[in-house]
Amino acid sequence: MTSPDQQPPVDPNTLPDPEDITEADLPAPPPRPGTEAPRRFAGTHQQIRSALTMYKICAWITGIMLLLLVFEMIFKYGFGTELYAGGTLVDGSANGLSLQPEDSVTGGFNLSIAVLIAHGWLYVVYLVAAFRLWSLMRWHGMRLLLIAGGGVVPFLSFIVEKRVHRETVQELADHPEALRRY
Repeated sequence: MTSPDQQPPVDPNTLPDPEDITEADLPAPPPRPGTEAPRRFAGTHQQIRSALTMYKICAWITGIMLLLLVFEMIFKYGFGTELYAGGTLVDGSANGLSLQPEDSVTGGFNLSIAVLIAHGWLYVVYLVAAFRLWSLMRWHGMRLLLIAGGGVVPFLSFIVEKRVHRETVQELADHPEALRRY
């Protein structure tokens, strides 16, 4: 007689031939415990929404400044001119706002250089806003690099911003339990 925790011995004649067993005959493996961690965010709903709004504003400003920078580069390297405001031209006439060859205006403000500098600093602000949103959403590192690339390629910041905004709102809606509560 066998005890309830012991099974009777298996008759070898009832077992299938091992050469006839295929992958389809095997049952699915059981799920591994603990491999699917719950989704967690690093901030509250309000913090993430605020970071998303800041990112959206920075993405639009950076995109517009990048387009201005592209036009400035076309005029500078394609036509040899820069945008000046005020000053005096070489022939002595007053300058209002015009495209002039480099160093042909004295006492004027070079708007082309202002666009270069402004875009550089606004891109840094864009990176800070992207990092804040990225860290609150706890995305992987490659996503941060893709978001950062949006401020370097013309028109890409608008596309990336729209996609990031849509995915962030969707993740917040899909995982309301993941928001940190204070």
